[in-house]
Amino acid sequence: MTKKVEVITFGCRLNTYESEVMRNHAKDAGLDNTIIVNTCAVTAEAERQARQSIRKLRKENPNHKIIVTGCAAQVHAEEFSEMGEVDLVIGNDEKMKSDTYQAMQNPFLGHNQKIKVNDIMEVEEISPHLVSGFDGHTRAFIQVQNGCNHRCTFCIIPYGRGNSRSVAMGEIVKQIQTLVKQGYKEIVLTGVDISSYGEDLPGKPTLGQMVKRLLNLVPELPRLRISSIDCIEIDDDLFNVLKDEPRLMPHMHLSLQSGDTMILKRMKRRHSADDIVDLVNRLRSCRPDITFGADIIAGFPTETEEMFQNTMDIIEKLNITWIHAFPYSERKGTPAERIPKKVPMPIRRERAKKLRDLSNKLQSNFFKSQIGNIVNVLVEKNNRGYTEHYALVEIEDSIPEGSLVQVQITGLKSNNTLQGKIIMEEAV
Repeated sequence: MTKKVEVITFGCRLNTYESEVMRNHAKDAGLDNTIIVNTCAVTAEAERQARQSIRKLRKENPNHKIIVTGCAAQVHAEEFSEMGEVDLVIGNDEKMKSDTYQAMQNPFLGHNQKIKVNDIMEVEEISPHLVSGFDGHTRAFIQVQNGCNHRCTFCIIPYGRGNSRSVAMGEIVKQIQTLVKQGYKEIVLTGVDISSYGEDLPGKPTLGQMVKRLLNLVPELPRLRISSIDCIEIDDDLFNVLKDEPRLMPHMHLSLQSGDTMILKRMKRRHSADDIVDLVNRLRSCRPDITFGADIIAGFPTETEEMFQNTMDIIEKLNITWIHAFPYSERKGTPAERIPKKVPMPIRRERAKKLRDLSNKLQSNFFKSQIGNIVNVLVEKNNRGYTEHYALVEIEDSIPEGSLVQVQITGLKSNNTLQGKIIMEEAV
């Protein structure tokens, strides 16, 4: 480790944002020789990877302090504190407070002092944090919401994040204005359940109203992107702004989890398979060129081959191109853990692979359709970047990171990456 404070991030885009907040707090507190591991609890595999990383980090950095936080640390604080490699475990609320890091100047002594985790369900507010830059990213992530009021039977995340809380619109606008001045050309709105944005705020503004307002108040922002959303809660204002505002990117990542209505009921999701079809069709009527991604759980308890095929069929029918598929993972304390008819793990993995293979096929079809098109690309590392539709492009020319350029797509590389050449060094 060459930096005084290193942050290792697992999981979602919200964790990426929070890692930058923690990095700033730790630096302001004057910490050195410190590694912060920001964990994820969405699957057992995510927790296993975090533990493996912690052990490796300790071997490579015997003289560093290792602090563990994030959702896995929130719900399994004792287990992480019992790891000999760990100096301190802090909760999801504590990790966002500057005082937490100021207190770390004192030596870490004794088991009783190793855990600093409060009851996340008692947290009722969310404090905005001004992040002026994102280490290693050309896009900036902004937290607009945290927590979740829903209790899907498979999900442990509400117990790691607490109930839904929203950031006031004025604070969101202020932070985006700062980031645009720093040179960021794309902002990604993140949260745990951002479709529920505003339910806890005065006047109950919707996500669509917030998006419309910030685009009006920050006209110099070229691109705005929305992270994963719940398909049953998209409000009319969001449909309208998608239709009328080209700066809102034509790519939506949907929290579907399954394409079979019975499995969705057993998951305690609030949408049916028909709702998925209606939503995608309505979004395409607003923005015909829109592309979609989705989260899918393979092998949820009681899922038959026919039910799984229903999911495969709806993905192909609706051309949902980017699939984040993972085998169902039992989470201790969730209702789904108690469902007796489990799908064997080899079948779960096989179904997840089939979903990924289908996603690769749909991506390839989409990429082929882009050859010859002129697109705008936000350049990241190694002359690669993403189009408005979240397609990865390798640019033939050398171009600085953070540039937003106009590119003509010239071909498709073997790894589902587009190839293109610059036709204008500043996108319009």
